[in-house]
Amino acid sequence: MEAFSARCNHLARPSAFNTTLAAVLVAGILFSYLPQHIKIIRQRTSEGLSHWWVLLGALSSITALGNIVTLPASRADVACCKEISGGACAAALLGVAQIGIQWMCFMFIVMLFLIFFPAKQEQDSRSPTAPHRRDAILVGSATLLALLVTGIVSLALVAAYPQRTQAWADVLGSISGVLAMIQYVPQIYHTYRLSDIKSLSIATMLIQAPGAFLFAFSLWQRVGWEGWSTWLVYVVTGLLQGVLLGLAVYFHVTNRKARKAHDDDGFFSATVDDVDGAAVGAEDVDERTALLSNGRKGSTKSRPITSTQRSDASQRQLGMLYAATPPEHDSDRSSSGRGP
Repeated sequence: MEAFSARCNHLARPSAFNTTLAAVLVAGILFSYLPQHIKIIRQRTSEGLSHWWVLLGALSSITALGNIVTLPASRADVACCKEISGGACAAALLGVAQIGIQWMCFMFIVMLFLIFFPAKQEQDSRSPTAPHRRDAILVGSATLLALLVTGIVSLALVAAYPQRTQAWADVLGSISGVLAMIQYVPQIYHTYRLSDIKSLSIATMLIQAPGAFLFAFSLWQRVGWEGWSTWLVYVVTGLLQGVLLGLAVYFHVTNRKARKAHDDDGFFSATVDDVDGAAVGAEDVDERTALLSNGRKGSTKSRPITSTQRSDASQRQLGMLYAATPPEHDSDRSSSGRGP
């Protein structure tokens, strides 16, 4: 009881710096996921997201939520809310709020990944990076199973065996840490093979990469160097997010330059045969030469032309028209012009 009162007394006087930092992290987690949500919804496709990244992230967030909920320290903080002020209680539960909001935001990504999973007509089945329907089934079924198992076991232990929740929380925390550390490896590999970001949001990574180090710093302030296993996970995660961010920016800039160069080098899709007729040599021109030679047997193969070639072809066609005029027509016009 004395230990309980001491803990509540400590929570009753929260540090202004730690509380502000925790509140900023809560808001940052929420807003960092919004660009990713918006990009998937706007593009109406989840192409570009590795299904392993989505699955590992879902499992990591589920086990992290189970860890924070079943942790005896978290339940003690909730119990202290009966003895401390509302503001102090809110400050004490900011750590739980961080994990809860992260879980909620990533579950929304899982939902969007399944809803906007690329249809068959959008896929190139010959591509090694093409998504398959079984990937969506794996993500959905494994996520649902993890939710059920973690939720049922956690609630059962808290209700029936509260003295054993620490061991279960440690197991969930270890699983969450390992999954969080390797989560970005398949996404890095997938983006590298795809050579494009597709629906992956650079804005989200710009916020989350430095945010991971800030989150690790906030945990370090609470547990110190002795609790390295708690905050080291987020340091590794931040490093991998930085690698993915650099890769995404590189491919985004490279592909943008390539598209711009292609647009600047654009040309008319029209061809000589389609517009001006096939080019006919001057030596082949006589009064029987057709003015439009599209239907001429053995006409040259259509090829793209630029605006300069288009103008030159028109001038040649006009020259051929004058060259094909019968001489007697010119003599008739000249004689009629002189009169009797």
